[in-house]
Formats: sequence, C-alpha cells, structure tokens
Amino acid sequence: MRTRLRKALKQAFPEEDSVSAYNAFDIIGDIAVTKMPTPSEANAKTVAEAIMRVHRNVKAVYAQASPVAGNFRLRSLRHVAGDNKTRTVHKENGCLFAVDVEDCYFSPRLAHERRRIAQLVKPNETIVNMFAGVGCFSIIIAKQVTKAKVYSIDVNPVAVQFMQENIRLNRVYSNVIPLLGDAKTIIENQLRHCAERILMPLPEKAFEYLPCAVFALKTSGGWIHYHGFEHAAKTEDPTKKLALKLSENLARLNVEFKIPFSRVVRTIGPNWHHVVADIHLEAFGKS
Repeated sequence: MRTRLRKALKQAFPEEDSVSAYNAFDIIGDIAVTKMPTPSEANAKTVAEAIMRVHRNVKAVYAQASPVAGNFRLRSLRHVAGDNKTRTVHKENGCLFAVDVEDCYFSPRLAHERRRIAQLVKPNETIVNMFAGVGCFSIIIAKQVTKAKVYSIDVNPVAVQFMQENIRLNRVYSNVIPLLGDAKTIIENQLRHCAERILMPLPEKAFEYLPCAVFALKTSGGWIHYHGFEHAAKTEDPTKKLALKLSENLARLNVEFKIPFSRVVRTIGPNWHHVVADIHLEAFGKS
C-alpha cells in the first residue's frame, strides 16, 4: 500500500512534491487530513484522489488550512474530496475512539507512545492525565491494565463529550473519570497527591504545568511522562536540551529526580522536535 501511494503521487507531481505529499497526511478513522501546502485546488484534489484510491477505507479528505493553535489545540480544515463530514471512529491498540477532527485534537502519530505508556503502568495504579483530549491515553491504559484508575482532564467541552462516549464504547466506566476544566484548577481542588503517574501529552503547555504535575503525585514519588517541543540544530541532541531545561525547572521545586528515558517522537518542522521524557521523582515532602 505504501509503495502504491508513493507511485500514485509520483505520477502526479515532481519527485520532491510527491515525497512531501506522502509524508504530510494523517488517516483518522475513515478521514484523511493532508498538511501538504497545495498551490492550487487541482493539486489538492489530485492528492486527495490518490489517497482515496490507495486507502479504500478513506471516505473523506480534508486539507489543513491553519496550524494547530489555541487552548483547545484546534485547526481549520478545508474539505477537498469525498464525504463532507468531520466525525469518525478511529481504531487503535484494541480500542475505539469517536472523534470530530475539526472540534477535537487527535493525532494518530502518537499511537506508539500511547501503547508504550500503557505497557509501563502497573495494576492498581492511579494516573492523572492532565491533557486528555478524547481520552486515548486514558482508555488504552484502562483497557490494558488491571484496576488502573485514570483521572482524565481536558479543557475542551467537546473533547470531554467525546471522551464520555469513548468510555462507553470501550466499557471502562469505573476506570476512567472524565473531568472538564483546567488541569491546574482541578488538581489543586480535587487531586492533590493522589497519583503514582502523571501524563502531560501537551507540548505547548507542559513546561508551565510541570509544578502542578509534581503536586498531583503522591508524596511517595512516581512518574511524570512529559511532552515538549524542542529546537535543536543538526549538531545538537534535542533530548539532552529538554533534559537540561527540565532539570532546571525541577531543581527549583526541591525534588529528587531522574530522567532515565527520553526520545524524539517526531520532527515537527526545521530543527523542531516533539520530545517525550520519562521523569521519576523520589519521595518528597508535602507542599
């Protein structure tokens, strides 16, 4: 399938453009979203038709018309081909996720990371997912880990509505607790020192919210899974740059910590990287 799509795009575009088109689209359920900058409607249509011809399950294609932005992490979409609909159901890691690609943030490119984190969680753990979206990390953990409890927070009311639907779809009623609101406020008022593990899958705000994540951990210590954007030249290691920045921030909080694992999740632009770091905190005093 990958070869067929490369061939279809290469026939329509010069080689450099075909490579860009191949790498710049996501399939979410039966909807494809292309990020390729297309100078004309004809080019956009050609890309859409090639995707639908090779990926027979795709029923609608949209072009991303603006960057992901704002507190809800949304982007403008322009309909290019197929059905004019933005709601779909995405299958991943044995779970079903209903989502509206226009009104909720969703990235299929985090599938490996969601599976990796679920494999780290121990039975009976309590987890706080500070930026849960439609509930992907939370629900995969609940489905795969015995008696795990996940407090699943998001500020977008539409995302929380879909999260509630996804809890029903995946039958994890008592294991995932959906919470609408800002993670700082909810943790301060409801979730102080309650969890063994904190998820922070929002690179735009994770650094600002890191002290709050520490506050949600039990005083016996635990794990923070931190996502950040890091700029690094070709001669620099983005994981080391992120570790240095995290160390400076955590040092101000007077906690003992280690960062035993970090990796580049994806490249998001010239010299810009999405990096994840697993931070382990030792026992600390209540603040």
